[in-house]
Amino acid sequence: MGVIYYALPSYPVQTVKGNKMNHTFQNWLWQKKAEKCVEALKKHDFDAYFVQDTVEAKELVLEIIKDHETFGFGGSNTTRQMGIIEELLAMGKTIYDHWQDGVPMEESRKIRMEHGRCDCFLCSANAISETGEIINVDGAGNRTNAMSFGPKKVVIIAGMNKVRPDLHSALGRVKEVAGPMRAKSLNMDTPCAKTGICNDCNAPQRICRITTILHRKPIMTDISVVLVNKSLGF
Repeated sequence: MGVIYYALPSYPVQTVKGNKMNHTFQNWLWQKKAEKCVEALKKHDFDAYFVQDTVEAKELVLEIIKDHETFGFGGSNTTRQMGIIEELLAMGKTIYDHWQDGVPMEESRKIRMEHGRCDCFLCSANAISETGEIINVDGAGNRTNAMSFGPKKVVIIAGMNKVRPDLHSALGRVKEVAGPMRAKSLNMDTPCAKTGICNDCNAPQRICRITTILHRKPIMTDISVVLVNKSLGF
């Protein structure tokens, strides 16, 4: 008996090519994940938003924080890359930023103390779960303290690269991605900065010393979360 050939149905050819196609589908997937994440965050009493890019995010954040006068910034590449500090300075606002060049350690400590006393504190997150938890790991604790109690308003800005399906995988992201990359960016003398792998070290320069999980909005702190459909920060 001879070989029988079946005619296969024809499908329309994709006209989008290479990286552009991948980018299109990545944005679509992140948007679907963001919809779930925003819904979960709102159920946990957070004020949550999803925007398409950093321009939209910046406009939204400036609108949210416009009535405040004093601002603290955690060690966040995300918020700094958006130019929010420059915008606030141009408005005559007071900024507490310990990342200024040449700041002595004692002065840095004083600035970090103000993070918990300012009107509004802005930072990012190491990870956010689609189930509505926000995870941050600190070395000193000024960020983890300020984002949970002290300021009248807290704004957390995070790219969709920070979002993971659940709390377990979000915690895993800190060890697998955020911790090693941040340690490397700061030139820390830690095993993960050399190998890219966390081994739960006791290195003097270890930056992963305090872990906070915001399961729900803290009772006395108003928190807005802005998810951006981009890869931002570590």
